[in-house]
Amino acid sequence: MPYIAMSRSRWLLSLSFALVLAQPFAAEAQSRRDQAATAALEARLHAAEAKYRDALVKARNADPEAQALADQALEDIEDVIAACAKQRGCSLGTMLAGYKRLLKLNLDAEAAGDVEQIDDAGADAFAADVPEAARAAALLSADGQRFVKMVQFNPAVQAGIRRWLTDMRGSLIQSYENYQYMRHLMWPQFERGGLPEALLFGIMAKESNGRVHSTSRAGAAGPLQFMYATGKRFGLGDDGTGFDTRYDPRASAEAAAAYLNERLGQLNNSIELSLAAYNGGEGRALRIAQANPGRNFWDEAVYSQFPAETRDYVPMVIAAAWLYLHPKEYGLTFPKVDPRPAALKLARASSIYELTICLGNGGTREGFMRALRNLNPRYQADSPLPAGTVLNATTRMVGLYNRHCVDGPRAELARQLIASDPARAIVRTGPVETVRPDEAAVPAPAQPQAAPEPKRKRGARQHKVERGDTLIGIARRFQCDADDLARANDLKAPRYALRPGQKLRLEGCRG
Repeated sequence: MPYIAMSRSRWLLSLSFALVLAQPFAAEAQSRRDQAATAALEARLHAAEAKYRDALVKARNADPEAQALADQALEDIEDVIAACAKQRGCSLGTMLAGYKRLLKLNLDAEAAGDVEQIDDAGADAFAADVPEAARAAALLSADGQRFVKMVQFNPAVQAGIRRWLTDMRGSLIQSYENYQYMRHLMWPQFERGGLPEALLFGIMAKESNGRVHSTSRAGAAGPLQFMYATGKRFGLGDDGTGFDTRYDPRASAEAAAAYLNERLGQLNNSIELSLAAYNGGEGRALRIAQANPGRNFWDEAVYSQFPAETRDYVPMVIAAAWLYLHPKEYGLTFPKVDPRPAALKLARASSIYELTICLGNGGTREGFMRALRNLNPRYQADSPLPAGTVLNATTRMVGLYNRHCVDGPRAELARQLIASDPARAIVRTGPVETVRPDEAAVPAPAQPQAAPEPKRKRGARQHKVERGDTLIGIARRFQCDADDLARANDLKAPRYALRPGQKLRLEGCRG
């Protein structure tokens, strides 16, 4: 269980940090009213623990109510911890210990094989709830509180929250789902840099919605949208194989942490000014800050010198981060995601598109294509990948792959759909004539036959690659075999990288 062990160690680290923060509050003298309030919170904590134990018993008996009961218990404990953080004299250490007990219960149940499959999402999601909820509590009590103290919660941020919760709610939900699959790659880079996780999420949500292949009109690329020159300064760019590491979630998060720490050092530890530099240019931000010493981003003399895009960007990032930390206060429910990483070794040649079809939805809203692309940024979605290729995936994806994608009806259907060529649907016949009713009996005069076009020699043509072209797409358009086309043009598997303007020899093509 490598993921569970990793989650537990990461959770214990956050727990220890939270306990340190909790000490000053626990040491304060309590009034009788505070003592009674604290005792009530402890009683609520024990009731929630009992509810979770009941959920485990129901899970052993394959009771379909088990998952809902477990969810309710974990939400109750999160509510208790949130209330404890605001209650004078309440020890967060005592409350977080409840999570530790549930985590041990969960691990013991897994070791004994007691947690059976509850629904289509499988028991894996049930087993992952406790570590994920523990992470959320640690965020709220430690890292999240640190972020809250570093930013201003003003009407501009509130307006940003309004936008995220209305016309941009779908983008926020999508950003959360995408981030959960990449979190184990990205968050450790910010953690090592001493930066709040909420800040990472806010930037990513605003920049790309968590799509690693996102590219702007200005040339910014990747989940955190680095410009080429800036990325190069922080170690991003061509890695020697033709892959741009700006698209790599781990590398881009590491570069973003280094960039932000450099800005924070220059800009008086101001998150707002550092975000303004991230969006509007570090040179501009530094000049404005130096011309207005002691003033923050929201000071009119500073604020008015940034472009409209930056004045919008800063509060929107903070608003997304705020919602990541406080979803329940705003009636926001993020979807449950089981992102436990696992290696998926292809038993036969396939592509990410083909895998997306045969894996199905697997209990998710939109299936796994985005997650597979984000976790494997070196591969194009339609690139043929040979058998034996190892992809980054999740335990859920691996289980679905073994069940549906190696063989069987869904695997055959996926192969058929990927191999389908729209050009073959067109039936070519002779010229069609339109005849008016009053001319139906009059024979049409003989038409001279056009001289047949000379046959083109195979291999004599070329195609100039345009932006967005892929090898598979070109092969389908000109009715070629993709492997033959790759060999003829010395394109290396598995990426078959093309660049705009490149000329391909269309050897063996019929179209």
